[in-house]
Amino acid sequence: MSGGPPDLGALAEITDAVQAGAGLPEVLRAAARALDASLIVFDRSASVLAVAVRSPADERALMRVAEGVSRIELKVADASVGQLRLRARDAAAPDRALLQLVSTLIASEVERVRAPERASEQAASAFLRALLRREIGDRGELVTRGKELGIDLAHGSAMIVVRAHPRSPSEEDWRRRLLTVGGRGARSAAPGAISAASDSDPGTIVILAPDTDGSAARRVSAAVLREVESGLTGFTFTVGRSRRAEDPRELHRAANEAMLAANVAEGEPDVTELDFEATGTYQLLLPYMSDPAELKRFYDGTVRPLVAYDEQYETDLVGTLATFLDCDANVNATAARLITHRHTIRYRFERVRELSGLDVQSSDGREKLSLGLKAMRVLGIAAPRGPATEPGAEGGRVRH
Repeated sequence: MSGGPPDLGALAEITDAVQAGAGLPEVLRAAARALDASLIVFDRSASVLAVAVRSPADERALMRVAEGVSRIELKVADASVGQLRLRARDAAAPDRALLQLVSTLIASEVERVRAPERASEQAASAFLRALLRREIGDRGELVTRGKELGIDLAHGSAMIVVRAHPRSPSEEDWRRRLLTVGGRGARSAAPGAISAASDSDPGTIVILAPDTDGSAARRVSAAVLREVESGLTGFTFTVGRSRRAEDPRELHRAANEAMLAANVAEGEPDVTELDFEATGTYQLLLPYMSDPAELKRFYDGTVRPLVAYDEQYETDLVGTLATFLDCDANVNATAARLITHRHTIRYRFERVRELSGLDVQSSDGREKLSLGLKAMRVLGIAAPRGPATEPGAEGGRVRH
C-alpha cells in the first residue's frame, strides 16, 4: 500500500462496518484488507480485543512483537485506549497517512465498544469503595445496589484481597492489568463478583464475591491466583480471604479480615494464599484494622527501632528475633536454623535490648516484642533484609 494511492473501496469497508455497528472484529478485518497486513488490537490492560491475521505464524509474531511488527498506540482525544500491532505482507510499511486514518477509526471503535464496560467497572468500584468506607449502612440499600451491579449480597458474600509485587521494574499499566485480570478470574469462579483497586495501595485489589455456602472465597482466590500468575509474569502475589459475611453490613469487617490475612501471608515464607481463620492469634488484632493508630503506637515502641537499625546497617535483628520466637526462645535452635553462631545470636539480642529496652530473656520482654512483630505484620510493614555484618557475625551469615 505504500507505493500507490489509498484503496478507497477498502476504506469504505471500514467506515461501513463502523456505521453499521458490525463490531470490532469486522472493523479490524476491513482494516487488515485496507492495509494489506495482519492486525491485532489490545486494550489498555493488554487484553486481546480482536484479531485479523493471515496465518497462525503471523499471529504468533504479533503476540511476541517479533521483527517486522509495528506497534501503534490507539488514542481518542489524547487518551490512550489501546494498542494496534501490525505486520505488513511485504517489507514496505503501509502509507503513513492511510495508517493514521485507519488507526484513528479503530481507536474510535475500541472506545465505543469499551465505554459501557468501563462505565460498569467505575460503578462497581464506586460501590465497593462506598461499602468499605461504611458510607452505605442500610442493608436493603446494599442489597439493591448490589443487584443493580449483578451481585447478590442477600445470601452471603466474602472479601478477597490480592496484592502484586514486581520482581523488577515494570511498565506503569501493570496495576490496571492486575485489576482487569484479577477481576476476570474472580468472575470465572463466582459470577457477579466485583473488584476495585485499593485506595491506599494501587498494587492491591479488593474483590467482593457472592458466597452462599461458605466456600466461594477459596474458589475465587484460587481462580484469581491462576489468572494473575498466567497473565502477569515477573510478579509475586499474595492473596488473603475473609470469612463469609451473612449480612452485607458485615463486609467492612470482612474486608479487614482479608487485608489482615494478606498482610500476615506476606511475612510467611512460601505462603501465597491465607484464610483469615488460619491467622491464629493475629485475629486478636483485627479490631485495630479499622483504626490502626494504637497498633502503630505499639509497633513504634517495640519493633520499629529494630527495623530502623536493620535498614541503616543491613543487619537482621527483626528476622533473628522472629526466628527466636518461632524456636520457642531457644538460642541454639535459632542459631542452627539461621546457620549462625550462638554468640552472634546473643550479640544481636543485646542490640535488641539496647534499641527497644526489652530483654528477650524475660517473658514480659518476649511477649511485648512478639506482639510488636504481630503489629508490624498486621499493619503490612515489610521487615527489612540485609547481610549480618554487625560485630560477632563471624560464626555465619543469615540466609535470605
